[in-house]
Amino acid sequence: MTICTTSSSSSSSSSSTKSWIFHGLAVGTAVAVAIGAHAYFYLRRPGKFRSRVVGIIPARFASSRFPGKPLVQILGKPMIQRTWERAKLASSLDHLVVATDDDKIADCCRGFGAEVIMTSESCRNGTERCNEALQKLGKKYDIVVNIQGDEPLIDPEIIDGIVKALQAAPDAVFSTAVTSLKPEDAFDTNRVKCVVDNRGYAIYFSRGLIPFNKSAQVNPQFPYMLHLGIQSFDSKFLKIYPELAPTPLQLEEDLEQLKVLENGYKMKVIKVNHEAHGVDAPEDVEKIEAYMREKNLP
Repeated sequence: MTICTTSSSSSSSSSSTKSWIFHGLAVGTAVAVAIGAHAYFYLRRPGKFRSRVVGIIPARFASSRFPGKPLVQILGKPMIQRTWERAKLASSLDHLVVATDDDKIADCCRGFGAEVIMTSESCRNGTERCNEALQKLGKKYDIVVNIQGDEPLIDPEIIDGIVKALQAAPDAVFSTAVTSLKPEDAFDTNRVKCVVDNRGYAIYFSRGLIPFNKSAQVNPQFPYMLHLGIQSFDSKFLKIYPELAPTPLQLEEDLEQLKVLENGYKMKVIKVNHEAHGVDAPEDVEKIEAYMREKNLP
């Protein structure tokens, strides 16, 4: 398996999918009343709400499951380049950067024209890396989109969808996307599942199958949902996030979004039609290349 040999040609857009807000987007004028720090995020500012948006692709070399993953070649291009090229097509982003603590990744990204922000090795997850990058940018943004570098076929419409969802939900500090879960992925712990309430707010995320029925079998009639790693934050909340202590559910599931829910914050979820092709392990590279050849994707 080879890693970074930079290709400068832009990838053309794959057929776009229509994203929609799960159970609908309601742009209300009422502001929720909350206690303590939560109320800080419910106060609408004059003018367009949360209008300035930056996309950040956090990338690290020292992955325990797949070292050097951002630089792995996918049909002749480093995976991080494919992700960056897809994200550049999102109309909602005013700015896009890569945040990394690794010189090899930084050199590779600069080689194909990406802006790079160097971050500390002490960042415990992608969210903390996004927060550090935001502070170093020196510009004010209202929304930060955390774009997973291991989704080289990310649909730019999904990026736009979660941004619009957060702009339309002043009581939420976080937004993300889900798609239909394939039955064969039901018990794959690398595939994170999600359940939401009737208003499209997240209830829980798990590496296990949720909901889980008494038969302990997959119900083919139930619309299980797969979490797509992309997520967006209110920038003020992102500054608070690293100061929140790790929570029991977060640590047990090893899912950083659970810290948001356990601290009582709201998270908006949209459902999209998307063929998820995340790269979690080396064997996923061959699968995604086979899919791209089948669909004749550049």
